[in-house]
Amino acid sequence: MITKTFQNLRLSALGMGAMRLPVVDGNDAQIDEAEAARMVSYAMEHGINYYDTAWGYHDGNSETAMGKILAAYPRDSYFLATKFPGYDLSNMDKVEEIFEKQLEKCVVEYFDFYLFHNVCEMNVDAYLDEKYGILDYLLKQKENGRIRHLGFSAHGSREVMERFLDSYGSYMEFCQIQLNYLDWDFQDAKGKVELLNSRHIPIWVMEPLRGGKLASLPEEQEEKLSKLRGEKTPAWAFRFLQTVPGVTVVLSGMSDFEQMKENISTFEEDKPLDEKEWEALLGIAGEMVKKIALPCTGCHYCVSHCPKQLDIPALLELYNEHSFTGGGFIAPMALMAVPEDKHPDACIGCRSCEAVCPQQIKISEAMADFASRLQG
Repeated sequence: MITKTFQNLRLSALGMGAMRLPVVDGNDAQIDEAEAARMVSYAMEHGINYYDTAWGYHDGNSETAMGKILAAYPRDSYFLATKFPGYDLSNMDKVEEIFEKQLEKCVVEYFDFYLFHNVCEMNVDAYLDEKYGILDYLLKQKENGRIRHLGFSAHGSREVMERFLDSYGSYMEFCQIQLNYLDWDFQDAKGKVELLNSRHIPIWVMEPLRGGKLASLPEEQEEKLSKLRGEKTPAWAFRFLQTVPGVTVVLSGMSDFEQMKENISTFEEDKPLDEKEWEALLGIAGEMVKKIALPCTGCHYCVSHCPKQLDIPALLELYNEHSFTGGGFIAPMALMAVPEDKHPDACIGCRSCEAVCPQQIKISEAMADFASRLQG
């Protein structure tokens, strides 16, 4: 297993995420603890020492399951990470209550890594609001040795991350972002990497396979890659991340034993992409996005012609994400920070925007479809 240096620690380059553990009869709330324990045993034997869970994973059962499983190993043989669930605004005034419960669920006296969970448009104001005292409480726990390293995860825009870092950056030791070759341009992962590198903040990766979308590719694209390097598709996604500067830990939510074996095998070697391979992979990502995403260039001609003053480019960006993912939480979460009269269902279908769109996008139809998908 490749390892990476973080301060005075050696972390496995591949970490086990506990958001997609094996379950019983397809019930996400019912973790197959015996199979999960078998996977952790194999992971430990093959050098994985980083385990990532969270308050809300598996309907709140992930921390409990991982706590039981990891209790069988010496505490200094693994690094455990969990997060404060600020993705739910009702938790903001419960930091002490939740933190104490997390220690109990995980059967530990301290967390090696603790994160502000999912800093985004919807919750950044609350996270930064001193009345909740979240940062002060977590820094106190760090001072008391109950948190070893403090960081944050983010699904929000680069601008939101920058705002969070402007206030809390001096306390953040690492940052976890959604990073893969599909999102390099599509979700501006490139810009987020540049931001974190400029602030000398080590990068933790989530969604390296984009929820499984990058685990396999169409035959034509597979053949194109195999001519450059004789590796299977999942390995290409990980090699991409081995090429990105600043990446320390790659988290994979491995839900079965075979996935784990394959991923561990890939991380036995550090084999970053060369320039030709990098360009080929980004070319494939572009082809994938173009099949679904609307080609908005963000020119903003439409905005000045919208009688409802909707931020159409921003809404189309969220629409593209929601369409490509087939749903998910990112778009609905981002819209929680937008006034209701600026949501896609506020579009009156006048088509004034379409008359000036250089890309000839059928914006009114996209807004209606977006509204329908969100309601569904």
